[in-house]
Amino acid sequence: MYDWLIVGAGFAGSVLAERLANERGDRVLLVDRRPHIGGNAYDRYDDAGILIHQYGPHIFHTNSKAIFDYLSGFTAWRFYEHRVLGRVDGKLVPIPINLDTVNTLYGLSLTPEEFEGWLAARAEPVGEIRTSEDVVVSKVGRELYEKFFRGYTRKQWGVDPSELDKSVTARVPTRTNRDDRYFTDEFQFMPAQGYTRMFETMLRSPNIHVMLQTDYRDVKDVVPHRRTIYTGPIDEYFGFRFGKLPYRSLRFRHETLDQERYQPVGTVNYPMSEDYTRISEYKHLTGQVHPKTSITFEYPSAEGDPYYPIPRPENAELFKKYERLALATPDVWFVGRLATYRYYNMDQVVGQALATFRRISDALPAGADTRDVKAIGAAARA
Repeated sequence: MYDWLIVGAGFAGSVLAERLANERGDRVLLVDRRPHIGGNAYDRYDDAGILIHQYGPHIFHTNSKAIFDYLSGFTAWRFYEHRVLGRVDGKLVPIPINLDTVNTLYGLSLTPEEFEGWLAARAEPVGEIRTSEDVVVSKVGRELYEKFFRGYTRKQWGVDPSELDKSVTARVPTRTNRDDRYFTDEFQFMPAQGYTRMFETMLRSPNIHVMLQTDYRDVKDVVPHRRTIYTGPIDEYFGFRFGKLPYRSLRFRHETLDQERYQPVGTVNYPMSEDYTRISEYKHLTGQVHPKTSITFEYPSAEGDPYYPIPRPENAELFKKYERLALATPDVWFVGRLATYRYYNMDQVVGQALATFRRISDALPAGADTRDVKAIGAAARA
C-alpha cells in the first residue's frame, strides 16, 4: 500500500515525491509515461558526448531565495545569465528590445533618454489593452511589433497576436538601457551536472518507487494507494468530458556540428524568417568544453505533446469546467502546468509544489488515519 500515487516525474511530481517521502516518511509511487524522469527539463548526453536538453533550452532563474535554497539541496550550480539575439533585417540584435537593439537596427546613436522619447513617438494609443497586439503596439509601435513580435507569435501560437490574451507578450519587457540579459532575476544558474542528475538526487529515497514508461491508467486500479497527486493534463484525467483543452506543441531537431561554436549566444530567435522559431546551442548554457557543438531547432506545432496552454478566453472557460470537477474530486491533488492549465516557469512550478506540500501537511498530519480523507483533501486544495 502506497500513501501516494504521483503521476508525472517532472518538477511538480518530483518535488512533492521528495517532500512527502523525506519530510513525512510517506511511501510514494511515482509514475511517468516517458522513459525518463525530469519531465521537459530532462537533459542527456548525445552521441557526441555533449549535454543537450531533449525538449529545448531550460534556463533556471528565480527571485525566490527559498526556492533556490530548496533546489540547492540536490545540485551544485553554474552561474549563467541567458542572452538571446534575434535575426531581424539580416542583423543579429538583442532580445528583449533594448537601446542597442534599436541603435544597431536603424544605425542610430540614441542615449537612454532619447530612446524613451523615440519609443513614445512610435507607440500607438490603445483604449483598453486586451490582446497581445495591444500590449506591444502601445509600448513600441507598429513597426517594431511587425519585426519582432507578429511573425514569431504567429509561428509559436498558430494565431495572430490580436487573437491572443495580453499575458503572452506582457511577459517580454522593453528596456531603455543596454541590459541584454534575457532575465533579470536575482538567482540565475544552471544545475552544474545537469537537470537529470538533480532529479536523480531528489528522488533518491527508499520511500520513493519510480515506474517509467507507465501509464497512470494502467496502474491506478491495480496498485493499492491512498491518495493521488496528478500533474498530467486535467482534461485527460476526466476523459475529455467537456472536450480537449487546446495546447501548442513543439518539434525538436537536434544536430551535432563539427565545429567548436555555432552562434554567439545560447539562443537566436527568428521572428521574420524560417519555419522554426529559434536555435539553441547548449555549450553556452552548460559551459562544457568540447571540440564539437550541438544545437536544437524548434518548430511549433498543433500536434504532439502538450507544452503551452493557449491563453484565449474560451479556453479559460473550458478549463474552469474541469477545475470545478477537480475541486469536487476527493483524495486527488492537481498540480503543475498541465493540471492547472497555466504557463509556469520552472521556479513557479517548484513553488506551487512546495505550497501544495505545506497545505497537505497542515490538513493531513503524518501518521493520521487516512481511510476517509474526503474532507481533508477538499480543505487542502482550498
